[in-house]
Amino acid sequence: MSKLFKYEKAVNSLLYALQKLGGKTDMHKLCKILYFADQRHLSKYGRSITGDSYIAMQFGPVPSYVDDILKALRGDSFFSSSNEIEPLKKCMVFENRFIIRCLKNPDMDELSVSDIECLDYAIEICKNKNFAELTEYSHGLAWNNTQKDRTISVKDILREVGDDESYVDYIADNLKLQSSFL
Repeated sequence: MSKLFKYEKAVNSLLYALQKLGGKTDMHKLCKILYFADQRHLSKYGRSITGDSYIAMQFGPVPSYVDDILKALRGDSFFSSSNEIEPLKKCMVFENRFIIRCLKNPDMDELSVSDIECLDYAIEICKNKNFAELTEYSHGLAWNNTQKDRTISVKDILREVGDDESYVDYIADNLKLQSSFL
């Protein structure tokens, strides 16, 4: 899905989640919210919200591009001094190495009704879970079927929620077709 990544949707999804969680939370929780929101949206509506690819990291699925963006914002990246990161610094800030605080409200025009529905679903699942609980909860079929530090397949993400194989194949083929036009 990497060619399908939607920067504005991803940033506004982060801001939306931060706002719903009282203005700040940790990076781990945000990544899990995006994973479960993208998973649900992919299953229900045939597309992910962010278009990000998820990597099977030690503590669960991590959105690849969002992780890069957040690391740059935190100052842990070659791209931290890039002009492209400057607008993001007006949206959110790291209070410490892990806690992110929003500085502005999300642009709700960037998020569809179905995006918000799935983000709310994921926020509800994740909001009261601590780091260990979120890690365990996100170590499902998709994570378990993927080698550490490798991209989790869209098919396994859909299988994890119980979608049948014909639907799994249809969505995977559709996403492959979409990315070939970009």
